[in-house]
Amino acid sequence: MQGTKDETKKRAGRPRDAATLILYRRTRDSFEVLMGERHGGHAFMPNRYVFPGGAVSPMDSRVRTASPIAPSVAERLERAATPARARALAAAAIRETFEETGLVLGHSDPTPGKHVPKDWRSFFDLGFAPAVDCLEYVARAVTPVFRPRRFNARFFIADGSNVDGSIQGDGELINVHWVSIADARKLEIPLITRVVLGHVEDFVMYPENHPPVRPVPYYTMTHGRRVIGQD
Repeated sequence: MQGTKDETKKRAGRPRDAATLILYRRTRDSFEVLMGERHGGHAFMPNRYVFPGGAVSPMDSRVRTASPIAPSVAERLERAATPARARALAAAAIRETFEETGLVLGHSDPTPGKHVPKDWRSFFDLGFAPAVDCLEYVARAVTPVFRPRRFNARFFIADGSNVDGSIQGDGELINVHWVSIADARKLEIPLITRVVLGHVEDFVMYPENHPPVRPVPYYTMTHGRRVIGQD
């Protein structure tokens, strides 16, 4: 039975900030992306293939980075976030990818030996600091109110040739592997993942369509209808 509007509002929590990172690598004619499957025990999108990502930690805003976010990326993020929140989102995308896949998007730590937030120690133990300058920001999406968990998610992309390490992870994702863009579309993927794949394909194959100053597509759902806007 469908709940009343008041019940829906009561159930709908404020969406948490989250960040996703789509790593890609070029092939002869196209490119591949890194994806993994969320196991069946997850409350959020079980058994679906997704990109690495997750919720922002309070420590993500305090971690030192190897270099600043690219100015054009910072400008786009800060249309709907404070500078501190933008830094946290970029850092979270790299941290979550490391935790879920074992792959490091980093440069040499500029100040080794200085304090590192607890959530980041295993990353810095490898001699790296997060390379937020390697990120591009391509889309934002807010989970609909009827979902049990809600996120205000930013989608970043980065060239997979810049990562270090080998694929492993903490078990949040299983069967993590590189998959062609064509095969990715054949997997059981959420609608928003399918939409973002289109943005990634256009960015990788036609970079001239993506000048530094440009709108960022924003997706949400209101009254059962998908709403597409721009930041």
